[in-house]
Amino acid sequence: MTKFFRFFADSFFAKRYGHRAVVLETIAGVPGMVAGMLIHLRSLRQMERGNGTMIQELLDEAVNERKHLMFFIEIAQPNAFERFLIILAQFLFWHFYLVFYIVAPSTAHKMIAYFEEEAVRSYDEYLELIEDGTIENVPAPQLAIEYYNLKPDARLFDMVVKVRMDEAKHSEANHRMAGF
Repeated sequence: MTKFFRFFADSFFAKRYGHRAVVLETIAGVPGMVAGMLIHLRSLRQMERGNGTMIQELLDEAVNERKHLMFFIEIAQPNAFERFLIILAQFLFWHFYLVFYIVAPSTAHKMIAYFEEEAVRSYDEYLELIEDGTIENVPAPQLAIEYYNLKPDARLFDMVVKVRMDEAKHSEANHRMAGF
């Protein structure tokens, strides 16, 4: 599945990394929210303790991915068609992941860990294109500067480095939560 989604992103967006990031970060915000919500609801039904840390970690991951989306919206300025794609992709992935997580939560976490590894690879490519001048190293959005406590004159490269670090942490967390 990871390779299929990567193929789709590569085919549709090619080297338009800002636009790719907008769509992918929209989808990336879904798993943490779905998993956190389902674990929260299970905890309520079973009146069990001890899942609060995991629930919070998953919800924090979803919020972090939403922040990434906000950064890249400022960079890429998606058009109406891309905004439609965002809605469609999120709608489809939400329902897919909801069912997948109910049926096989460990496998769902493992899939997301692999997705996050692909995100790290994509951001590595993005950083290379910024470094070699193919993509302009524009000023980082103010929201990213504030969120990451970057220098006031931070650039796109600085922001992408931080986003890449977040994705690597999400991959590690989802591998751990998969439990295998």
